[in-house]
Amino acid sequence: MHEAYIVAAARTAGGRRGGLLRDWHPADLAGRVLDALVDRAGADPALVEDVIMGCVSQFGQQSGNVARNAVLSSKLPESVPGTSVDRQCGSSQQALHFAAATVMSGQMDVVIAAGVESMTRVPMGAAAKLSHENGMGSPFGGPAMKARYPGIQFSQFTGAEMIAKKYDLSKDMLDEFGFESQKRGAAATRAGAFDREIVAVSVTTHEGEVRLHTVDEGIRFDASLDGIRGVKLIQDGGRLTAATSSQICDGASGVMIVNERGLKALGVKPMARIHHMTVVGEDPVIMLEAPIGATRRALERSGMKLDDIDLYEVNEAFASVPGAWLKVLGADPAKLNVNGGAIALGHPLGASGTKLMTTLVHALQARGKRWGLQTMCEGGGLANVTIIEAL
Repeated sequence: MHEAYIVAAARTAGGRRGGLLRDWHPADLAGRVLDALVDRAGADPALVEDVIMGCVSQFGQQSGNVARNAVLSSKLPESVPGTSVDRQCGSSQQALHFAAATVMSGQMDVVIAAGVESMTRVPMGAAAKLSHENGMGSPFGGPAMKARYPGIQFSQFTGAEMIAKKYDLSKDMLDEFGFESQKRGAAATRAGAFDREIVAVSVTTHEGEVRLHTVDEGIRFDASLDGIRGVKLIQDGGRLTAATSSQICDGASGVMIVNERGLKALGVKPMARIHHMTVVGEDPVIMLEAPIGATRRALERSGMKLDDIDLYEVNEAFASVPGAWLKVLGADPAKLNVNGGAIALGHPLGASGTKLMTTLVHALQARGKRWGLQTMCEGGGLANVTIIEAL
């Protein structure tokens, strides 16, 4: 069995809905990341053997196999294939797992795992909504599934509130978590922590100015705890607000993954080694607590303890998700999402998996640390965990 190495990792800066990335077709945006990975690895584009791309809303501009369309929008030759993956918010993390497994098996030597989501051009839930409105049914409308979960309306918002109540996470605690995410994201940006990972793309501001987009648009540099506490609740009687939930976001990201033969062919040094990969399925109703069980399984199977891990990336879909993860596992909050998370930086759905991995790899290198763990809550009660070793 071969080892799997990350040799390049890159992402665009996030764009708000209707914001600076609004003019970018998602295939073109993803294509810019593919180009950046090739450039950063110093690779002959023809050496790339496949592109595996996560995307949640594979509809409209993201339909028709967006991975292949991104390849055709990039400098990669036509000979490079592409396939699109949907594991909900973990789509590009799963793309990474597929890519790593492929090079570990020796079937291929150089594979790109990536993700893209234009939540401006393809609104969240658009496929299901339009299908339902046009009499073509719902993805959750099958008789067998309805019989298994009678009367259930599957909702991530409901699941996030259920987690907050189950683990006794108060609104004050969640507000403080949201504020910390904003503080860390702003501090990381000011310190240049994202400079090495961000792919600059040309954008036109609403005022007509053409410039390069290099700063995550969702960060609130002037955020205050009082301001966050004053944001309206999402649900009456709930504990979460827009300020403690991930931001709708446009973006693309990716990593180039190779085995030993790939390292030799590229003549490049690895950034990190994929040490372990896990995916689990749990309760689809509460839905978003699966990262807890997935982390336990990953640590058990890898023979590691949480204290062995230097940095954690736990996606901030809602503050209750990493909040519960920290509380149940007894994790060190100082190691969690050290440069801020999706509450500040945005959550471009299918792009978030390799986006978090890009940030994790660079954060480990910047701090001279060794072990990193990434996990993502996913619709349907799923979660991926990836453990890496920085090199």
